[in-house]
Amino acid sequence: MAEGYCFKCKAKKEISEAVEETMKNGRKAIKGKCPTCGVVMFKILGGSKAAAPAAAAPKTPIQPS
Repeated sequence: MAEGYCFKCKAKKEISEAVEETMKNGRKAIKGKCPTCGVVMFKILGGSKAAAPAAAAPKTPIQPS
């Protein structure tokens, strides 16, 4: 399972009752509970969405008329 940081216990712990979710921006995350204190833990997973580079138009200086 996933390991996350519990801010109440101030330690890294295994996330219990973990559920994988997709956030509004399309990235994946894991949400669950701390096995010791029961506080909600949330971990954002990396590499889930490849950002397509925008085609930039070549910049031309504006000629004064």
